[in-house]
Amino acid sequence: MKSMILKDIYNITHNMRSLGLLLVMFVFIMLPQGGAPGYITTSCVLCSMMVITTFSFDNMSKWEKYALVMPVTKQDLVAAKFIVLLIFTAFGAVSGLVLGIIGGLILGSFHPADPTEWLTTAAVAGAGICAGIFFGSIVIPLLFRFGAEKARILSIVAFLIPVVLGLLVFKLLSMGGVVITDKLAFTGLCIAPFLVVIWTFLMFWISCKVFVKQEI
Repeated sequence: MKSMILKDIYNITHNMRSLGLLLVMFVFIMLPQGGAPGYITTSCVLCSMMVITTFSFDNMSKWEKYALVMPVTKQDLVAAKFIVLLIFTAFGAVSGLVLGIIGGLILGSFHPADPTEWLTTAAVAGAGICAGIFFGSIVIPLLFRFGAEKARILSIVAFLIPVVLGLLVFKLLSMGGVVITDKLAFTGLCIAPFLVVIWTFLMFWISCKVFVKQEI
């Protein structure tokens, strides 16, 4: 398991320069508009999508055929991808926090003397990790079923559906007179990790079912 995880991390280092440049560019694009919270969330989701690139490398090298010769199961291969997703998303949260705070200090939108800013930023980082894992776990079953190239297109649809549904629910709540208070938002942040864990296990189960039925 450890070797499979390290394999993906080593492979993705080839794209780290372009990813780092992209994250720095987003600092100057997003921070003036939405501040650090929007940038941190974007960083988490963007880094979580690196898992798609690992599937591209695997498909090109016929990795699955080689891996299954070794004493590993298809469930091990699926589990390794979900662990890699968690690592990539955590990296996105850390890099988003560091670059977001530095960019906020430069632009004057982050005030380190205010404790609430630190608490808010930490909460947003947690929410960003949840968002990255949520969206990334949607893509992994598609990647196992259709391969990296087809799944890239389907992943866009997979992202849009929950976003549109979320906006629709928010709109319906607003029309019904329901106000999203700070207390309600805090409750949502507390519940989100548990929901994401359940969702991730569901996507893991689906991925195993899909991959086990495939002929390698």
